[in-house]
Amino acid sequence: MTAPRPRSRQQPKQLDAGIFQAEISSFALRLAAEGKAAKTIRTYTEAVQWFAAARLPGQASWEQVGSQQWMTWLLDRYSNAYASNQYRALQQFFKWLAAEDELPDPMEGLQPPRVTAKLVPVFTREELTRLEHTCAGRSFSQRRDTAIITVFTATGIRLAELAELAELAGLRYDPGDPRRSDIDLWLGAGNREPLTAAGIYQMIARRGRQCGVDAFPHRFRHHFSHTWLDRGGPEGDLMELNGWTSPQMLARYGASARSARARRTYDRIMTDTWQHQP
Repeated sequence: MTAPRPRSRQQPKQLDAGIFQAEISSFALRLAAEGKAAKTIRTYTEAVQWFAAARLPGQASWEQVGSQQWMTWLLDRYSNAYASNQYRALQQFFKWLAAEDELPDPMEGLQPPRVTAKLVPVFTREELTRLEHTCAGRSFSQRRDTAIITVFTATGIRLAELAELAELAGLRYDPGDPRRSDIDLWLGAGNREPLTAAGIYQMIARRGRQCGVDAFPHRFRHHFSHTWLDRGGPEGDLMELNGWTSPQMLARYGASARSARARRTYDRIMTDTWQHQP
């Protein structure tokens, strides 16, 4: 899904941390040393930069940072989920800073914003069929969009990962061959540029609107996870396929159909039991 949008129109984030940038950079190095993903490091550091630029202009220390007021400000303008993400980034920074410089942690005792989990519905068979029919045809864009939807459905791949796929034919070239950089899989129609992640997202949403289906790339990931579990696929294998390191992700993905899976599992087990009764 896309990043949360503010409830009201806001000015672009100011990320000039000024004199605090040196400590933020050290924090980023610590995250990298812990093996954090580049996206995680960027998200955390930008959250701290934004906070410093908005709440600490002209200050010389972190001692009176007003983190609670910052959370109140965020909650008044953004979703609880977005404010919670900002909270957790700041929490990690101040926890590190307190240990590093032997300072009091200004977020100690501060509770994170309460977030109600929003269940993402899995696709019904009818919805997937309607999406497929929307792309049916022999034109280039129809075939390309069919391929994208097929890959999403079959693999649950992340949007960014799908956007970065190189055409298989490109493997014929040496890594240093300049022609390799010109090879893209999701080409634009006509003379347009290849589809970016944003372009793929927009295409999926547009195809969904055409057939009356609420479609977005991340919904396919939930659907894939539900289908895997519903057909008896091992949870450990699903974690490996989806690149998860935390078992908590198993409870999150496909959660909207958890009850349906439980009922079908019950039916299968009980049917098998009755058939083998003496």
